[in-house]
Amino acid sequence: MSDLLTTLAGFGPFRVLVVGDFMLDELVHGDASRLSPDAPVPVLTVDRVERCGGGASNVAACLAGLGGLVHCCGVIGGDGDGGHLRRSLEASGCEVDSLVIDPDRPTTVKRNLVGLAQHRHPQKMFRVDIESSAPLSQETDAAIAARIEAVLPTVDAVCIEDYGKGVCGSSRCQAIISAARSAGIPVLVDPANTDCYDRYRGATVMTPNRTEAAAACASMPGAPTDPAEMAAVLLESLDLEAIVITLDRHGAMLLERGSAPEQVPTRQRDVYDVTGAGDMVLAAITAARAHGVGWRDAVSLANAAAGLEVETFGAHPIPLANIAQEVLRVEEGLVGKVRSLTTLMLELAAHREAGHRIVLTNGCFDVIHAGHVTYLRDAADQGDVLVVGVNCDEQVSIMKGEGRPVYGLSDRMTILSELACVDYVVSFDTPTAEALIEAVRPDLYVKGGDYEPAGIAEYPRLCELGIPVEVLAHRPGLGSSDIIDHVRGV
Repeated sequence: MSDLLTTLAGFGPFRVLVVGDFMLDELVHGDASRLSPDAPVPVLTVDRVERCGGGASNVAACLAGLGGLVHCCGVIGGDGDGGHLRRSLEASGCEVDSLVIDPDRPTTVKRNLVGLAQHRHPQKMFRVDIESSAPLSQETDAAIAARIEAVLPTVDAVCIEDYGKGVCGSSRCQAIISAARSAGIPVLVDPANTDCYDRYRGATVMTPNRTEAAAACASMPGAPTDPAEMAAVLLESLDLEAIVITLDRHGAMLLERGSAPEQVPTRQRDVYDVTGAGDMVLAAITAARAHGVGWRDAVSLANAAAGLEVETFGAHPIPLANIAQEVLRVEEGLVGKVRSLTTLMLELAAHREAGHRIVLTNGCFDVIHAGHVTYLRDAADQGDVLVVGVNCDEQVSIMKGEGRPVYGLSDRMTILSELACVDYVVSFDTPTAEALIEAVRPDLYVKGGDYEPAGIAEYPRLCELGIPVEVLAHRPGLGSSDIIDHVRGV
């Protein structure tokens, strides 16, 4: 397994300060199947309103979803929308005490009208922005500075998410970067769409997209447009440690100081909505760097996370387990159902995140017959994901005697993988399946037979772990040993 996957499996808490433009994304859903009688425009009949954090709020929520302990520092209005935004951030697990309320400014709101016509998928029809881009008042700016000063010594990284709404002015950005550098704390910046990046000078890394980078380079000598050339110019002119220019379906251009530029590829996607992809990139790189991941692997992680983001509607944090599963698919090139225990654990974490019920069973499965198939089908019906543990050849020989197994471990696992009811197959080399059970921690453990649960060797440990046990009804018919004896007799 790659170093990145190993690191992801050991991800733990990390502390981040997010400074920037905190916004409320509002999705007004409804039916849009008719036109207005007084104008040639669609009529949206509203049936529900969905509210979640956008901008810096989405970065904070994404970081929290990756295990971050996030402090949010920005400005909201003293209005109902500000209350919705605070509650949304708190629900994501973020700390909101550093948000400053300015009664003279509205909370920034991106109100999206989303229509559903003829029972098709939702489609944005229109967007209404409620915002102020005016510079902060001296009082509000001083409050922001005080909150940052109080929190900065406690964090592992600082994220600046700038949407040009007034919080991330030049003096404020430079003060943050200077203080963080003095304390040895990295500063990661998702810049505003502006033609001048001077306010971010001295940051650790920036993550502009191709269009934003081109706008910032347009006034520079030679006005470079090639991603590698833009990266080189921005890295040097802004005294960065690294720069990552996102390139949509082409991945990202990474340039580290002292290294050659490298294009980090990504998997092509069915793009549904690009909202929040840039926020996810910043969050993923921050989480990776907080755990000591190198720049190249950090960008690979960000590509995977952003790819999952664009496949969803709206800006929603992608859980770490889902990102790890995506990295696993890309880096390991997984095919079939056979897994190592380590990779299985990463995939099962994603299933748990989705609320799936995991069922585990185990056995020798030598000379698979109709009884096995019926039992495994019944086991699969007990939950959403069926994991089958298979005894190694040595243990089968000890249990079954000389000449067993008839089929080696690889063959037995291959045959099991072809059963539609089986989701994952994993081997184990211990006399009992206790270690496998402890690792998988299934929602239900099942065995096939005509005995009581207490007759299962692993039953005491299952009780200690609080895992329910079910013995499925014994199905009459020839067992593996009977079939082998019959064949040998012939």
